[in-house]
Amino acid sequence: MNLTITIDDETLRRARMRARSENTSVNAVVRDFLEDYADRKTAAREATDRILATARRSTAGSGTQGRTWTREDLYERPILRR
Repeated sequence: MNLTITIDDETLRRARMRARSENTSVNAVVRDFLEDYADRKTAAREATDRILATARRSTAGSGTQGRTWTREDLYERPILRR
């Protein structure tokens, strides 16, 4: 499929120079960018789904009585009173 975009001459000139120095083409750079762009939300959604699935399978917890300490208790530890 073809795509027509408008880019000012100076930007295209600099892009061509950089692409040439990276042994690629502006077309390949744009194509790679669009592939990444199109897949980004899908990848983020899949990562979120994996994290949530891991959390659901986890047996970690605060024990049968729940959390028994407060934030203030944590800061009362000798190591933090320096």
